[in-house]
Amino acid sequence: MDLHGGFHVYDTTLRDGAQQEGLNLTVADKLSIARQLDGLGVGYIEGGWPGANPKDTEFFRRAQQELDLKHAKLAAFGATRRAGVKAADDPLVAALRDSGAPVVTLVAKSHDRHVELALRTTLEENLAMIRDTVSHLRAEGQEVFLDAEHFFNGYRDNRDYALEVLRTAYDAGASVIALCDTNGGMLPSWVSDTVHDVIESTGVRVGIHAHNDTGCAVANSLAAVDAGASHVQGCINGYGERTGNADLVAVVANLELKLDRTVLPPGLLGEATRIAHAVAEVTNFPPASRQPYVGSSAFAHKAGLHASAIKVDPNLYQHMDPAGVGNDMRLLVSDMAGRASIELKGRELGFDLSGDRDLVTRITERVKVLESRGYTFEAADASFELLLLEEVEGRRPSYFDVESWRVITETRPGDDAVSEATVKLLADGVRYVVTGEGNGPVNALDQALRAAIEQAYPDIAKLELIDYKVRILDQGHGTDAITRVLIETSDGESSWVTVGVGANVIEASWGALVDGVTFGLRKHEV
Repeated sequence: MDLHGGFHVYDTTLRDGAQQEGLNLTVADKLSIARQLDGLGVGYIEGGWPGANPKDTEFFRRAQQELDLKHAKLAAFGATRRAGVKAADDPLVAALRDSGAPVVTLVAKSHDRHVELALRTTLEENLAMIRDTVSHLRAEGQEVFLDAEHFFNGYRDNRDYALEVLRTAYDAGASVIALCDTNGGMLPSWVSDTVHDVIESTGVRVGIHAHNDTGCAVANSLAAVDAGASHVQGCINGYGERTGNADLVAVVANLELKLDRTVLPPGLLGEATRIAHAVAEVTNFPPASRQPYVGSSAFAHKAGLHASAIKVDPNLYQHMDPAGVGNDMRLLVSDMAGRASIELKGRELGFDLSGDRDLVTRITERVKVLESRGYTFEAADASFELLLLEEVEGRRPSYFDVESWRVITETRPGDDAVSEATVKLLADGVRYVVTGEGNGPVNALDQALRAAIEQAYPDIAKLELIDYKVRILDQGHGTDAITRVLIETSDGESSWVTVGVGANVIEASWGALVDGVTFGLRKHEV
């Protein structure tokens, strides 16, 4: 099956997605993301604009030696030649020609006002620029796609000229014309009507490039496909300028799972969650928990009513089996939880609670009481598992007994503050008194706690604090407010989250630290 010839899935994360505010990719980052996208099975990866900046030129140079793409073709992005210059003599066109990319995606003006005001040339010269550049690159052996910039707005203002731009590019050899909702202001029915008219009036092969400024980028992409488009552009995780581009995973998942369209190689959609999260790690943007299909909350259930139904049949409150995109169903334990939620969450963690009604009731009530005091177990599975163990086995796992702890922060004019913590505890029958220093009180406590326990349990050296979140719960109390801390700990293979609550941030942090270490030692079967 020739997916490239049949339907195009075109990713522009490395070019359009990289324009997102705060997103800065190195060449190594771009190469890493390209490999991940190839693992998803996309047909085309737009690598950037060679010649326009040194980073993208370097990317295409290194890609020729370092990228071994199994599913995707690499596309170089660039503009048509400048007015009054032959395509063969334009240095930016030469950079596209020399990029080594088998595909070139040219951006061209299709809105008459942009031609006259932005390019400062005539409508006729713009058509000549398109014709000359497309035919030149085709003669050099490269496949050419055309991004018709601001097409939908141009179509509304001057339909005849916008359509003439498409015909000119297609007749010159462009194999696909992507209609760009550059400003992101379209709605699905508008996109559908326009795509219908374009196909009927011109006969060109149509693609869609949607931005999300109305919150409709995915819907607009699907509307275009329904109207006859056979090429869809987007970004992994919906990255992009302003509110982002169409989330490519959501578009592809909807096409495959809802509309029964085969657009990726078989079996690769099941990699979507892993790949979306892996790319998020490279971009250093935390994965969006509520992202459709691949978010950590996409199949998370909190209400007791939902859990009761899911206990009978998971599909009663889920639109699909999350395994289809490599995700999992999650049961959230909260003050909204009923008995069914606790039973299902227990089963998820390896505890069969179904035969003990009193135990389930006791755990449910305890969770509700703790949450009323500020605890949350939705994101703190490790703390909830320790609570379960305490209720099921009658005691909490314990590897050490804390005698006392204290922390001091010292500041001197002109110097950074230094924190020092002292922890006294019993571990494996030996009393330890250890002092640790850190760049803050929590860091100092973490250092002291680890140094004390490591002497009895060397496995703690594998554990590392990787994330730390603080929330003030009753802000009306000012500095006297209750504080909640979530700490994520890793052993290099997996991670877990624990929660602590206290009258001050250090007390709350200590509780979460102790839970995190206790869970890690139990995980390593100390």
